[in-house]
Amino acid sequence: MPVDPYILLLLGTVGLAALVPARGTSADVASGASTAAIAFLFFLYGARLSTREALDGLKHWRLHVTVLACTFVIFPLLGLAARGLVPVLLTNPLYQGLLFLTLVPSTIQSSIAFTSMARGNVPAAICAGSFSSLVGIVVTPLLAAALLGSSGGGFSADSLLEIVLQLLVPFLAGQLTRRWIGAFITRHKKVLGLVDRGSILLVVYTAFSEGMVQGIWHQVSPLRLGGLMVVEAVLLGLMLALTWYGGKVLGFDREDRVAIQFAGSKKSLASGLPMASVLFGAHASLAVLPLMLFHQMQLMVCAVIAKRRSQDPVPAEAGETAAVNAAGPAATSRTAVGTATRSG
Repeated sequence: MPVDPYILLLLGTVGLAALVPARGTSADVASGASTAAIAFLFFLYGARLSTREALDGLKHWRLHVTVLACTFVIFPLLGLAARGLVPVLLTNPLYQGLLFLTLVPSTIQSSIAFTSMARGNVPAAICAGSFSSLVGIVVTPLLAAALLGSSGGGFSADSLLEIVLQLLVPFLAGQLTRRWIGAFITRHKKVLGLVDRGSILLVVYTAFSEGMVQGIWHQVSPLRLGGLMVVEAVLLGLMLALTWYGGKVLGFDREDRVAIQFAGSKKSLASGLPMASVLFGAHASLAVLPLMLFHQMQLMVCAVIAKRRSQDPVPAEAGETAAVNAAGPAATSRTAVGTATRSG
């Protein structure tokens, strides 16, 4: 099973924050840099999203509505149901982080990579991931306000204004300037990808530094972490089953069901970490812990599923469609796991 190298970097950053947390003036500098990094991240997200591709994808609206329903309806309902596990398996702060995890949008790159590897509908996976990320910028904070409220460890309705200023405004600015900078972003996507990941590492360091200074880590024990991982494994298993068999009940063909399964069962680390930093402030470290664990778990499990799906017999009439879908990202199908592990 693949181990995401980026997760190792994130864990290293957590360790650095534990050993050398930012304090005093350095904490203020780190916080300011983190705020700027989050705004820049979402500016890049907006500049990368092709409005034309998103509009073209509307013709497959049933699939996209299904993925959005899985991401922003079924996932949160399962998160609310997990409330009954407090305090037996989860502490309340860990539960808040788990519930936040269920509100985060789906991934883009890893959904595409695994869909391609499994010979599914790749264009649908591209549009589904893009729609989810776009909708999540607005829906995730609203759901957090409704479901977490003031119990989210420092989260309040005032955070919605921060979301607008730090996430939505930069995203819209990226969309508006895409016509002028889109080509530059495409040419330098590898370098900007490093900027993406470096910015998220800065966000993680700042969040976990604040947590260390405030002494919140005494709330987490190895036993509680084990309970959290069991709960997340069940959550992932339920979503993988619901997206696959639910797609069949709804009448989707195999290629569409593959796209629904991989786009509808995963959560974006790249979007979730900055959002948690804005929403939870000093309590963000515990809030993002469930998301970091879930991210690695979904990659490992989906890599196995995608490999098995790639060996499924495909009917002759569907073979040509699957070949066309996979032809665009052919390189992705050969290195799907590597691509997925570099994404949020």
